[in-house]
Amino acid sequence: MPVIAYPEGRKSWQRRTPRGQIAVWFGWLLAVAFTAFCWRVMTEGTIWAFVWDAPTQAADIGARMIPPRWSYFPTLLKPLWDTLNIATLGTLAAIALSVPVAFLAARNTTPSATFVRPLALFLIVASRSINSIIWALLLVAILGPGVLAGIIAIALRSIGFIGKLLYEAIEEIDESQVEAIRATGASGAQILAYGIVPQIMPAFAGISVFRWDINIRESTVLGLVGAGGIGLNLESSLNTLAWPQVTLILLVILATVVVSEWVSAKVRHAII
Repeated sequence: MPVIAYPEGRKSWQRRTPRGQIAVWFGWLLAVAFTAFCWRVMTEGTIWAFVWDAPTQAADIGARMIPPRWSYFPTLLKPLWDTLNIATLGTLAAIALSVPVAFLAARNTTPSATFVRPLALFLIVASRSINSIIWALLLVAILGPGVLAGIIAIALRSIGFIGKLLYEAIEEIDESQVEAIRATGASGAQILAYGIVPQIMPAFAGISVFRWDINIRESTVLGLVGAGGIGLNLESSLNTLAWPQVTLILLVILATVVVSEWVSAKVRHAII
């Protein structure tokens, strides 16, 4: 039933007209039909015998994964270190590249809203549109497998994230502070250093640490496509059906993500 709100705050319930009721039921009918169509498309190639057997297979694999192979842990130390380096160096490279892009994309700092800003926005959108796994696949084909491909993949993926949030923070600054500094006859560099940068530093620090936390998680799977890190060990263990090793690797990844989340929370709390 529609609700009519009067100026004095009183609300009145009114029954829909027959035509309105038919329109509502017709809308629900279309929604149900569309849902049924989508379900049919999604399950067109499904082999239902595998689906019914999935609980049995999951229980069998789960039994093989326990207990973890703790003796395999020393082998994971170097890949884990590579994973942390991929995330950290990739984030630092992304910060260095995304800061100028963000200033070029912000309306109040771009040198040209007609030409430069659309180009900067295009770079941000292009970076965010391609997943880090896709970047890693392309870079492994170009540079070969290894940590370098993973670092560049993380950096290219992070430019869009950092650049978008940072240019939005730049556009939301208090312009009165900038005008006050400009009124003193300050140069463009001084306006930037004393009027804009201090206002965006808390947001910049939080964005950077948050992206580093995300990159820790993303870098753990880049090895699946040959971009280095602990994902290489995960792929080899899966290919050889070494389920106890898979369990240990998953536990190590979980512990790494939990620690990175704790560190990033502490850093954000200390900075902001």
